[in-house]
Amino acid sequence: MSRGVVAIVGRPNVGKSSIFNRLVAEKNAITDDQSGITRDRLYGKCEWLDQEFSVIDTGGIEIKDVPFMDEIIAQAQLAMDEADVIVFVVDGRVGVTNQDQDVMNILHRTKKPVIVAANKIDAIWVDEEDPVEKLRKEFEPQGIKVYPISAVSGEGLNELLWAVSNLLKEVPQEKIVFEQEFF
Repeated sequence: MSRGVVAIVGRPNVGKSSIFNRLVAEKNAITDDQSGITRDRLYGKCEWLDQEFSVIDTGGIEIKDVPFMDEIIAQAQLAMDEADVIVFVVDGRVGVTNQDQDVMNILHRTKKPVIVAANKIDAIWVDEEDPVEKLRKEFEPQGIKVYPISAVSGEGLNELLWAVSNLLKEVPQEKIVFEQEFF
């Protein structure tokens, strides 16, 4: 039984496809340091504890004139429309950028539950303030919880999945998809 759809969105090169691969336990999404590799939506299934749900990987959203950006934004918008929960991925080492703010403006219009995944937290901070705390100060007053994670090591993913799971339990019963097995 599958319950709900989770879209993974954010600006380019924050680790959306790496998180997708971790969640679906396969390397279906191409990961690369070059931005613009993911353009279309990519679907997979995540099984976690007693739940199974669909996950959608999307291309990096930028509000600027670069090749294929209109199509990438359109694909990401379709994923957000389909989603019950949106995981907004940011680079936890960098904090909120102008590009992140552009994506957040789009997310506010969806009226969907949003969770922030502060990826790349496996770095050690030399700054006087932990960048994840900066992110929490930015998002949590808006009612958006921040989960520090590492797509590379898997650190923090259980906490993120607990939050996603709890939000998906609130999905109306008619959204549950019963998969039929054929013998």
